[in-house]
Formats: sequence, C-alpha cells, structure tokens
Amino acid sequence: MIEVENLSIKAGDFRLEGISFEIPAGGYGVLMGRTGCGKTTILEAICGLKEVTGGTIRLDGIDMTRMPPSRRGIGFVPQDGTLFSTMTVRQHLAFGPKVHRWKKEKITERVQELARELGIESLLGRKPYGLSGGERQRVALGRALAVRPKVICLDEPLSALDDNTHAEMTSLIKRLVTDHGITVLHITHSHAEAESVADRIFLLENGKLRPE
Repeated sequence: MIEVENLSIKAGDFRLEGISFEIPAGGYGVLMGRTGCGKTTILEAICGLKEVTGGTIRLDGIDMTRMPPSRRGIGFVPQDGTLFSTMTVRQHLAFGPKVHRWKKEKITERVQELARELGIESLLGRKPYGLSGGERQRVALGRALAVRPKVICLDEPLSALDDNTHAEMTSLIKRLVTDHGITVLHITHSHAEAESVADRIFLLENGKLRPE
C-alpha cells in the first residue's frame, strides 16, 4: 500500500503542497499530468530521492517519510532505464541482491528466474549497447524487481517504445505485478496506457491532485 498524506515539496521556485492519495496493497495507480507539473517529483519523494518539506509517506502502514531510499523497499524504473554501460544484463539483475548481501546461490537462482519471466535469458551475457528499447526496459524492470519489492515506481517506462513493443511491455508489466501482488505507481502521459493498466488514475493539474 502507498499512502501519501498532505505532502509538500519545494525545489527552487517550484512547489507542491497538500498532495494526498492512496493506492491499496496490490493496486496499480497511474499519475498523469502535463510535462513539468511535478509528477516525477512526487514519485522521487516516495522513493526517497527528493526531500519533502511536509506531510507523510507511508508504505504498508509504515511511516517512510524520513527513511533513506535503501530502507523503503521500493523498486524504481527511471524514465530512460539508466543501465550501466559496463555491466552485463546478468550483472544488472544481480546488482540489488548483491547490495542486500544475498547468498551467491540465491542470487544465481533469482537472476535465472527473472530472466525467464522477462524473456531475456539469451541476453544475460550482453551489455546495454546494442539492446533494443524494449530489451533495455525489460532489464531495467528486472533490476527493479530483483529483491522482490512490495512497491515499484515507474517513471514513464514505455514512452520511448514503438507501438508493438509498447503493447508487449504493457502486458508484461501488468502480468508480473499482478502475479506477485506488487503495488505500483506509474507515471505516463498516455490515457490509453493508463486505462490499460490502472486500477485508479490521478491527475496532477495546477499543483492539485484529483482522481480521474
């Protein structure tokens, strides 16, 4: 569950105040709004990447407002995927478990499991250069899911994909989060995309958040 209550954020001259919404456990929420309206700022605040000036962020009922990102248990897929150019796909999928000090055999098992679920087993030895947009996004999604988070945040994960790949990734994301009971906050500009995945849609407009 994601609960945001009366959240306030300031970044330079930019301000958001009184932002409140809730996504139930296992729910799929989509946040929409014009470019520059603050969608990514809200998402980054939930992930712990943006400092807040007021309000409360709760995940599964636990106050995470001042917790560091590593303590929040959130998987994050940034807009461009941001893969490390020197790391193989296998290393990307293993990155989170290694940071969390999983045993070696458990890391190997998890990497293989993710690769099967994401359809990227043949890519494990490759580096990001030369991967298609859809392949890169599958890797970024796998990295976010690697430590089995209860919550994932997706910042326009499908915006750069062609129509066919977009449809494949939409279906894949929805299936994975449903199968594993993951709570999702997803940012997009596309009403069609939002309606295809969301249980609830929120519109951020003129600094105010309202349900669609």
